Amino acid sequence: MLDVALATVSVDSILESFLADVESAIPRLISGLIFLVVAFVGIKLVTTILRAALGRVYSGDQQLVADLFVLVVSIFLWFGAGLTLLSILGMGQIAASLGTAAGFIALGISYALSNMIADTVAGVYLLRDPDFNPGDTVTTDSITGTVESIGLRKSRLRLDDGDLVVLANRTVESKWTWKETPGE
Repeated sequence: MLDVALATVSVDSILESFLADVESAIPRLISGLIFLVVAFVGIKLVTTILRAALGRVYSGDQQLVADLFVLVVSIFLWFGAGLTLLSILGMGQIAASLGTAAGFIALGISYALSNMIADTVAGVYLLRDPDFNPGDTVTTDSITGTVESIGLRKSRLRLDDGDLVVLANRTVESKWTWKETPGE
């Protein structure tokens, strides 16, 4: 009989403790929910304005550059919002740990993808260069051809014999020369 009474007291105290914890967490949950709504509206507003501004600068074939930049900014904003939400909910140490871990992961990813990042940066430069456009005849390394297309990572040159050569933008951007065609 004593064991039943002790178990009842134990369950009651656990239940009271749980309800007290839930009651004390409600203000943080409401604050977190309000923050999420404000963050969503703010991030949507920032990305919409950024997309419109970059859309005027990068139009047509260069729209990929604007899309990439908006995506990167959006990822950073959402990650920051997530860390802030964790802090609002009382998990500041977890937020700090995640921020630090994400920094190390980003460092590793950037090292692993350094060639791809170099191609993308070179692709942005090539897309913005007024002297390097589809239809232009250029020489890079020992290859001379007509520019077929310029992507963020690769450029395609059509050789005189009809072959299509695909080159990484980092090699094209650093070594290409423009070849004037007769009649220009």
